[in-house]
Amino acid sequence: MTERSNEHVGRRGRRLTASVTDLDVTRQRAMLVAVVDKRATDGELGLAELEALTDTAGSEPVASELVRRERPDPATYIGSGKLRELVAESKALDIDVVVFDNELSPAQQRNLQKAFECDVVDRVALILDIFAQHAHTKEGMLQVELAQHRYRLPRLRGRGTEMSRLGAGIGTRGPGETKLETDRRRILERMSKIERELKDAARSRSTRSRSRRRSGDPTVAIVGYTNAGKSTLFNRLTGADVLVEDRLFATLDSTVRKLELPDGHSALISDTVGFVRNLPHELVQSFHSTLEEVAEADLLLHVVDASDPEPELQIAAVHRVLEEIGAGGNDELLVFNKIDATDEVTVRRLRRLHPEAAFVSAIDGSGIGALGGAIRRALEARTVELALLVPYDRGDVLGLVHDGGTVVAQTHEEEGTRVLVRVPESMAARLDTFIADDH
Repeated sequence: MTERSNEHVGRRGRRLTASVTDLDVTRQRAMLVAVVDKRATDGELGLAELEALTDTAGSEPVASELVRRERPDPATYIGSGKLRELVAESKALDIDVVVFDNELSPAQQRNLQKAFECDVVDRVALILDIFAQHAHTKEGMLQVELAQHRYRLPRLRGRGTEMSRLGAGIGTRGPGETKLETDRRRILERMSKIERELKDAARSRSTRSRSRRRSGDPTVAIVGYTNAGKSTLFNRLTGADVLVEDRLFATLDSTVRKLELPDGHSALISDTVGFVRNLPHELVQSFHSTLEEVAEADLLLHVVDASDPEPELQIAAVHRVLEEIGAGGNDELLVFNKIDATDEVTVRRLRRLHPEAAFVSAIDGSGIGALGGAIRRALEARTVELALLVPYDRGDVLGLVHDGGTVVAQTHEEEGTRVLVRVPESMAARLDTFIADDH
């Protein structure tokens, strides 16, 4: 038993004509297929997300099919009967690419491509393609290219010269080489070179991170499902101008800014790549050094789209990725965003379910002041109280505790300045030398 929903979203050959040049871009016509367990209740939501991903990648969703099976077919994933049905439909609709919401084995992908006689890509290739289009920094482009090579390497067999064509559709574009080498040795050499360059970039980032931590400011990382409004919130909190688009994965490259908190304190806050359910392992591996900033943060601002039909599913998907990158145990503040686009009944229900969460609209600024206070309190919970005796010639230490902590009491004695301070745990180790012996 299957569920089907066909919708024509335009004519084949729909052209998006640039006003400056004569170059016409034709969007591929895509058929979407999601295979779910017979008892699954979120199949339609998965198809809706696949449609958004396909549109973001630049193809036009024309038809969609939800297939319920007890288990995937080892040869074609959907079974021979369903395959014949969908092949006939794809030819009638003049489909250019078939996009699966599942991860296909190399053999399944080859069998399906032979049957459909057009491109067949899975969820992994689709998300890699979107990342390829949105990577702008050198490091980001290298990370995506490495992930693409890891994905394509086991798929070399049977692709032949097809792998060397210029990228023109989902799964063929890349921010690195425009032609993918079919020779395994050369691909492995390229991967090794990329890994070396990424290690150099990671060392540079680590140096910058240590320099920022020496300032004594606690670190906050914004995480959340893609398109939850993280960049808009980041801009609202910091006055930055990070790119904001109503598109999936608009932000790939981390940005760090200073966040001014109540009572004159500050923190360093970073905007990070959005997560998604079943985020390809190849991407998590390749972006691991970038995602270390999340794992090392003192506090995670977990942004959730309050207007989403199933916000709990988004929360669970983000938590799975956080576990994978070693950030599952980090302190977390849930922030439900887009309350301006959410009905009051839903907001009240979410407040009951998550009484410790903050509720904001990054668009109109609602709740932003309260969020600043919540961030401050969450960071204070990670502080320790120390009694210090600081020599008079170490004014730099006093400056550090004043800027990065809270001075509870201060007196001047013969040996130096005695202060009782509350400082972030990350700063405490640097003050061991000055802890008063008689405390």
